[in-house]
Amino acid sequence: MKYLLILFIPIVGFLFEKLLFYPLKRVEKLKLLVENLRFMPTLWSFLLTLYLLSEEVKVSESLRILKEKALWLLLIFSIFLFLSRLLSSLLRIYLSRYQTDLPAASLLVQALKAAIMVVGIIIALDKIGIAITPILTALGVGGLAVALALRDTLENLFAGFHILASRQIKVGDYIKLSSGEEGFVEDITWRNTLLRHPSNNIIIVPNSKLSTSILTNFHMPQPELSVIIPVGVSYDSDLEKVERITLEVAREVQKEVEGAVQDFEPLVRFFQFGDFSINLNVVLRAKDFPSQHLLRSEFIKRLKKRYEEEGIKIPFPVREVYLASSSEK
Repeated sequence: MKYLLILFIPIVGFLFEKLLFYPLKRVEKLKLLVENLRFMPTLWSFLLTLYLLSEEVKVSESLRILKEKALWLLLIFSIFLFLSRLLSSLLRIYLSRYQTDLPAASLLVQALKAAIMVVGIIIALDKIGIAITPILTALGVGGLAVALALRDTLENLFAGFHILASRQIKVGDYIKLSSGEEGFVEDITWRNTLLRHPSNNIIIVPNSKLSTSILTNFHMPQPELSVIIPVGVSYDSDLEKVERITLEVAREVQKEVEGAVQDFEPLVRFFQFGDFSINLNVVLRAKDFPSQHLLRSEFIKRLKKRYEEEGIKIPFPVREVYLASSSEK
């Protein structure tokens, strides 16, 4: 009967986790704790069962010591696994909500998890009587060989930390590399930076390449950006009228189109006598990089319609082709 009761403990732990944890997930203040405790009550009840059963069975002294070391090792490992889950989740929430200076990149979360697990392993080894100093010495001697073998991996790892420490790129920024790759920064991992292209594809850039590349961050110093649209009008046009009409359309678009900075005053600047047109630039303002596309499209459509109504011509190059007759050859 005693053994049946002991064997019943893991079942109680499993039922406790399944029946009690799911209702507790609905409580907002307990949701994070419950999510990171998954599988732990079952594991701890299983370890308790092993301990109680081993106490009931008579074994030799060497087996008893081995049993105690194994149970301590599993218990300490499970506790630090739970702590790594919980603290990394809290760090991710803190970085996302409260600390805008640092990005909520998975590299920081992974680094915290690794640090906690290393501490747990050191404590576990010390608890079961294994000396730490010789292990650390051996690791120091072999560290050079490991560093040489994992040179590219370590280069990307430290480049990732450099990217985060410099605070020049954050998750959510839109960047464009000098090599042409561009997109929103989805995540900065221990090896790569993930960019989501406007086509919704993921571009994977090694951290070492990103840290040494010339790039443009369209979210720094602020997400707003100027949208410069070139326009050409006929030499016969009244430039004062062209400027007035163009500004009216630009103001209308700036106030009505979604994604435009409504209080920005558009600019019109003539800048060139072209081969077949007088060229000007129209400067609009978008709230962020993706918004510029709709703003540009709406302006071009409305400006063409208004030019047609006002009789302003938008010239285009004409090519004349002369065909020689067979008699002229």
